[in-house]
Amino acid sequence: MDFKPSTIEDIDEIFKFYDWAVAYQKTKFNKHWKGFERDLIEREISENRQWKISIDNEIACVFAITFEDESIWKEKNEDKAVYFHRIVTNPKFRGHHFVKKIVEWGNTFAKKNQLDYLRMDTWGDNESLIEYYQKCGFNFLGIITPHFGNLPKHYEGITLSLFEIDVKEKRIS
Repeated sequence: MDFKPSTIEDIDEIFKFYDWAVAYQKTKFNKHWKGFERDLIEREISENRQWKISIDNEIACVFAITFEDESIWKEKNEDKAVYFHRIVTNPKFRGHHFVKKIVEWGNTFAKKNQLDYLRMDTWGDNESLIEYYQKCGFNFLGIITPHFGNLPKHYEGITLSLFEIDVKEKRIS
């Protein structure tokens, strides 16, 4: 299993993953992603914020990171954190528990980059994901209404559940 930044050559594959995710979301929940602008993904790639997990030279999972997320995290955005978004698994690799592997990778990444928190969000009423993220080590912080502003379309008019892992608690002094 190999974690690497995505490249521009991966962009069509990333959008294929997003299509898979939307199809899957429609079978599991009453909300789904409503598409992403290509320039957003290109910018994430150019800034090394779009990642892929490969197994035997095949992309098994993709995810994005950012270091600020003010529309969602509001005043907590001032904290030193890495925020995870759009984690998508290739259907061929379901069951590999990539969120748990991303948490392990994220802990190392956060410590190396002197960050204090791993953070993520999901729809406020998605009970199965809320439970799953907690099983992956995230603390559930509660439900908020994001400032829609420049967020993707699927954030409009929703509530979000917020999750966090305090990396500082895991550091050995």
